[in-house]
Amino acid sequence: MSDNDTPLLNPLVDPAEIHLIVLTGMSGGGKTVALRALEDLEFYCVDNLPSALLPQLVNAVIEGHSKHRRIAVGVDVRNRGTDFAHMPTVLSGLAAAGVQVHLIFLDCRDEVLIKRYSETRRRHPLAARGLSLADAIAEERKLLRPLMAIAEKVIDSSELNVHQLRRLVATGFAQATEGLTLMFQSFAFRRGLPLDADFVFDARCLPNPHWHAHLRPLSGKDAPVRDFLDAEPLVGEYFVDTARWLDAWLPRFEQDDRSYLTISVGCTGGRHRSVYLVEKLAAYYRDRREGVLTFHRELE
Repeated sequence: MSDNDTPLLNPLVDPAEIHLIVLTGMSGGGKTVALRALEDLEFYCVDNLPSALLPQLVNAVIEGHSKHRRIAVGVDVRNRGTDFAHMPTVLSGLAAAGVQVHLIFLDCRDEVLIKRYSETRRRHPLAARGLSLADAIAEERKLLRPLMAIAEKVIDSSELNVHQLRRLVATGFAQATEGLTLMFQSFAFRRGLPLDADFVFDARCLPNPHWHAHLRPLSGKDAPVRDFLDAEPLVGEYFVDTARWLDAWLPRFEQDDRSYLTISVGCTGGRHRSVYLVEKLAAYYRDRREGVLTFHRELE
């Protein structure tokens, strides 16, 4: 593919307004987690897209979704091998047109990748070629080396848990959103306080779905649990008071030039009340601002 094959961008939109993040890297390195974090920041996210379609995607998103100016695309070894050779040319063409292009490479040490695959029992994408896991990882590194060489940033996820990686990605690109980025996270008090919490709310005083056998296996994301908690007046009061407090104080942190704030809600097991409140608070603030993320420590 040559530069001349790259379709022109929509002339009605200033290309400088468009943020395009291309996420690539080792399978098992956290690309899915990173895409989810960007999706929570209201990026238009597509996984496993051929490089030749990147310009068309930029145009399609602009033309069909006028509110979107932030796009994130995942690229990995499931793509055709020729994609890796074409990617630098495609990205250069978009950058030359004025698009703010960022190539991020998610790396991880081989021994950690092997451990992750063993724990999840997932198959490596190159396993279909008859390679052992160690050989598949080595082959993948070889295939991705050209992209790693031109990456704007390399993130080593070897020592990061899911939440730390999501926070790292979110804070790194929070400037693509306007205002303060909020992370709402649920947790279990019996497993300790989150070390990165800016504010902690204790929901253990609320009615507990755990004591109802038909609700116990579910989480605060499930409709029966939501219906149970919606029907409890005390839960409604708790939510209203928490939102009112945050409404009053979040502007103070924005005035202090904070770009990221973590609000943690805990209950005994971290499955029902805290998850429910985090989802409800996140929905409330997504209707009012950009840059709202959620994380359920005991569910992920």
